Amino acid sequence: MTELAAALRAAIARPGAPSSDFDLNPAAQRPENVKLRDAGVLIAIDLTGADPRVLLTKRASGLQHHPGQIAFPGGKVEPTDADVTAAALREAREEIGLPETLPEVIGCMPAHETVTGFRVTPVLAVVREPFQLMPDPGEVGEVFRTPLAHLMDPGNYLIESRRWRGMKRRYFVVPWGPYYIWGATARMLRALAAQMQP
Repeated sequence: MTELAAALRAAIARPGAPSSDFDLNPAAQRPENVKLRDAGVLIAIDLTGADPRVLLTKRASGLQHHPGQIAFPGGKVEPTDADVTAAALREAREEIGLPETLPEVIGCMPAHETVTGFRVTPVLAVVREPFQLMPDPGEVGEVFRTPLAHLMDPGNYLIESRRWRGMKRRYFVVPWGPYYIWGATARMLRALAAQMQP
């Protein structure tokens, strides 16, 4: 697994372009004078099992924003956070019970701009020791682990579309089993998959 951490470190050291929800929708208009809010998400790769797996959450169904969607642990940067990495680690502790000292942070990927006005920085980390999942029931409906190999295969990604706010919006999806991973989460994973290609 040491080789994987080295490969991840090399991947994010390669030049990578920022991504956004507008990548597949060039006709969509960014709202003028929008000040993007900074957020951090944790792409935590669990190395404690037979194969490396990425920790993902299914958001609680009662949430006002994005209920039931697949997401990384993470959220907006608070004034008490030193930076986006600290925000991502804090949110992972609050949402799924991952101790902040456990992830070995590899580094940050280029930020992803969401249509909802966030500048989201994916923080890449590996987890080498087991821990007890403790999902926050108010935010997280389920935590699951998806094989890294599946997510790093560009051939597993599709582009689908739906109507949103009166226009057709295209987005990446990377289905796995019963889970429909799509939108910003899929786009950030697709960006990592691209950077992992030699």
